[in-house]
Amino acid sequence: MPLIALTRPVPRSLEACELTHLERTPIDVVRAAAQHEAYEHALRSLGCSVLRIPASPDHPDSVFVEDTAVVLDEVAIITRPGAQSRRGETAAVAQSLSHHRELRWISEPATMDGGDVLRLGRVLYVGIGSRTNGAAVEQLRGHLTPFGYEVEALDVDGCLHLKSAVTELRPGLVLINPAWVEARRFASHQAIETDPGEPFAANVLRIGDDVLSAAAHERTNARLRSAGLGVAIVDVSELAKAEAGLTCCSLIFGA
Repeated sequence: MPLIALTRPVPRSLEACELTHLERTPIDVVRAAAQHEAYEHALRSLGCSVLRIPASPDHPDSVFVEDTAVVLDEVAIITRPGAQSRRGETAAVAQSLSHHRELRWISEPATMDGGDVLRLGRVLYVGIGSRTNGAAVEQLRGHLTPFGYEVEALDVDGCLHLKSAVTELRPGLVLINPAWVEARRFASHQAIETDPGEPFAANVLRIGDDVLSAAAHERTNARLRSAGLGVAIVDVSELAKAEAGLTCCSLIFGA
């Protein structure tokens, strides 16, 4: 099935982004934009058709489009981001996704960031933390049970989102930082652990048989290659200053 990668440009206001676990440091926005364009090029090289929606200068975090929706084969769930400053990001994303999927919505009092939702087969793991609450888990379960999905909640500590701590490498195999999430919750999967000196390396983006990973995580990337994975590398060092990972900057779904 052809893949679409929904993206959104880096806004000029990126330096005013929300931060939870990182100290604020200067961001070179021009360089961040160039890195984002290289990221989009990598998505194309891995077989995705990139669909860009307009930039949103009034929303500093809008480049991190993953947090605004959860897209499955049957339906797209429009989230209600945990940071109030981000809730205006969802309208443009919903408009774009409406051409590809039927929409459902997470509503008040629930809050949910898409970065807290990890799909492994027919199970969606939802991280409960600073951006996503239990009410969102119940709403998501209500939306998805009719389609045969299971929804499981787990606590996230020490990082912004669940997918900062664990992502899928291929069916049955995950990449995990066990310091940030309970590895036993993924006992039904084989696991590769991140190098202890690279705590943010667990966030990689799986596209088919390959994964997209950050250039900064050399030792973890070597572990992935040793496991026989195809690893495409991009530099996202400026975006990382805004607490971003590889999954954050796109929504990948079947056309």
